[in-house]
Amino acid sequence: MQKRRWRTLAMLRNLLTCAISTIGLAVLLSVHLHQHETGFQKLSTEGNVRQELAPPQLLKDPLPSGKLVGASVLVDHEKLWKPPPGRDYVPCVEPSPSYTSPVESRGYLLVHTNGGLNQMRAGICDMVAVARIINATLVIPELDKRSFWQDSSNFVDVFDEDHFINALTNDIKVIHKLPEELSTADRAVKHFRSWSSLDYYQNEIASMWANYQVIRAAKSDSRLANNNLPSDIQKLRCRACYEALRFSPRIEAMGKLLVNRMRNYGRYIALHLRYEKDMLAFSGCTHGLSAEEADELARIRENTTHWKVKEINSTEQRTKGYCPLTPKEVGVLLSALGYPLDTPVYIAAGEIYGDEIHMAELRSRYPILMSKEKLASFDELKHFNNHASQMAALDYIVSVESDVFIPTYSGNMARAVQGHRRYLGHRKTISPDRKALVGLFDKIERGSIKEGRNLSNWMIEIHRRRQGFPRKRKGPISGTKGLDRFRSEEAFYENPLPDCLCQRNKGSPQMKTSHIT
Repeated sequence: MQKRRWRTLAMLRNLLTCAISTIGLAVLLSVHLHQHETGFQKLSTEGNVRQELAPPQLLKDPLPSGKLVGASVLVDHEKLWKPPPGRDYVPCVEPSPSYTSPVESRGYLLVHTNGGLNQMRAGICDMVAVARIINATLVIPELDKRSFWQDSSNFVDVFDEDHFINALTNDIKVIHKLPEELSTADRAVKHFRSWSSLDYYQNEIASMWANYQVIRAAKSDSRLANNNLPSDIQKLRCRACYEALRFSPRIEAMGKLLVNRMRNYGRYIALHLRYEKDMLAFSGCTHGLSAEEADELARIRENTTHWKVKEINSTEQRTKGYCPLTPKEVGVLLSALGYPLDTPVYIAAGEIYGDEIHMAELRSRYPILMSKEKLASFDELKHFNNHASQMAALDYIVSVESDVFIPTYSGNMARAVQGHRRYLGHRKTISPDRKALVGLFDKIERGSIKEGRNLSNWMIEIHRRRQGFPRKRKGPISGTKGLDRFRSEEAFYENPLPDCLCQRNKGSPQMKTSHIT
């Protein structure tokens, strides 16, 4: 009896020990999960952005990952994110020994920028170079308030004005505003000729100082040639773009906060989904839209006075590769390239046309679709709302810092981000071959090919050399003449190589690393 009693007590003791251990593990797991869920709350911000709790939709664990399967094809996870070989290219933007401090100014250059954020950015940087060429004092440029976006932002709202002035001290003189005594003086209002060379500015424009103290550039976009300019002028353009033209402290702080919140999900894709109403109306692309939506876009195009082409054949546009990819097509592309369903995707765009109607198929493939509106609370974004340029600046920052950047259309934003990513070490940028993809997408819709291994192999092969590899900027297309020749060139800010990037192992002098926004 006594032995039986001791055995019973021993069994009870063992059961009690197991129960206590189980409770302890449950408590530890609960604490771990709580720390994981509240991790966003520890992020810090800079400037004037007030730290707040992350919105509720962020308090979810990412989907599980491991060896990944995309489009029924087993994919090496690391290859999906690995940047192209940088061949040891680094920024080299310091001026040559013969470069002098600014000489005495001959007058004042006023600049009215035009277009969206990135069109204005490129124009401002070109006007810095123009001011140097014609010995002008540059007055802080005016931002476009009359374009499609109707943004009332001033320069200081979007950019760090004091940093811009100080960073260019050794290049040109920049002032906040025109001196009071010249506010009513006669000024030359000039549309500078597009894609102009050094001679044009040194001769035709500089000769205007004989009659005017103030020259006003009515537009700033594409006023300077991409190529065949002195090395010091090209390097100045890069210093202006990647060093001097920094976003305002408030925008930079918010942008970094968004990047940190995306990083909580791991490595992420920034998708510049150019499927907004203005883009579709401008391009005349209506594939996948309803008849009512196509009619609405046609009316917008007809009623926009500065859009010269009113009648556009949407099918021809798409066949030539002139249309942005649709959200559905993007989903097919990402799946075929091998990106799994747990891939975090940041949508760098304004309001998507048709919203959830057209986003449903992309979201069904990639449920972790984020945007600035989802990553930040209303209060955090209230200073930027209703200011298209400031909202676009946030997308720019998150895109530049992404692990993979994919533009669905080769517009100003896509070109600017690609160029900046090249400058920062040739970060991975996948440029969809839209013309080649159209045929594949159409075959999928007709049912003549199916998603799977063969489609994946085709997609991967098409884009094998379209991932941001170092290469020299492309010149004009053979046989083109006049303005078409310049239009066919690769834009300077899309690829600043060879002017502003040198190979370290070639003994490149005076290399300088960019400020990363």
